[in-house]
Amino acid sequence: MSRDITLYSRGEIVAAQLIDGKALAQQVRERLAVESAAVAAKTGVKPGLATILVGDDPASHIYVKNKQKACELAGIYVDDHKLPASTTQAELLALIEKKNADPKVHGILVQLPLPKHIDSRIILEAVSPHKDADGFHPYNFGRLVEGNPVFEACTPKGVIKMIESTGVTIEGKRAVVVGRSNIVGKPLALMLLHRNATVTICHSKTKDLPAVCREADLLLVAIGKAKFVTADMVKEGAVVIDVGTNKLPDGKLCGDVDFEPVRERASWISPVPGGVGPMTIAMLLANTVESAKRGAGLL
Repeated sequence: MSRDITLYSRGEIVAAQLIDGKALAQQVRERLAVESAAVAAKTGVKPGLATILVGDDPASHIYVKNKQKACELAGIYVDDHKLPASTTQAELLALIEKKNADPKVHGILVQLPLPKHIDSRIILEAVSPHKDADGFHPYNFGRLVEGNPVFEACTPKGVIKMIESTGVTIEGKRAVVVGRSNIVGKPLALMLLHRNATVTICHSKTKDLPAVCREADLLLVAIGKAKFVTADMVKEGAVVIDVGTNKLPDGKLCGDVDFEPVRERASWISPVPGGVGPMTIAMLLANTVESAKRGAGLL
């Protein structure tokens, strides 16, 4: 039987197949390791990612550590900078300027959130758009709007790869994106649009949100509310990608989708954890290697 939304063609109730973000990320890292070696062989320099962490936020330290470990597995050099919370905005800008000019650095990651005395917008705009591995710079967002991207934001890029891994075609599908953030919702909607989906963006002011969600062949949820999307909001046979990560009172993690009931209606679904998270990191590495390949004339 086709892996597309025709999964339900015989009227059977079949639990959705899992989109394994960990396994997909592993495949990406293995491919990137080969590409990194090719860059190093041509230039004598491995693809390099500068990681900048300001302050002592425990979650941020874990995130950066995971990204650095993934870099090592993909053959990417890590230029690590851990700065005290007292670091001034001027000092951080000076470091970014230095990394912008460093030929060994092909991507720059500034871990968010930053301390309150530092303006995140100013910092992110200071990163060279040609080393913007996160894909957050206004230049890169503008290129995405016009359909000619250089760096795409990592989480939406990972979501697209996850949909493509199912064998479900995006073209012609009705896609509903729940959430309109600049980091996920808006760029994801644009990426789907450029792949010829018919896209609706939902938000807190959307009228009859459940009815809109039920129209979706592709339902992408990124609002940060635990188990917000319930089974009665999901079209039978839909592909459901859960971008949310929320901590329950018992300390367990869950997504924005009520996983088990929704799994009984969807054809494909991503888990939390183990879904979008690993792919976000993998796309950060992919952007870094792409930058290095571009600089080496391999693109």
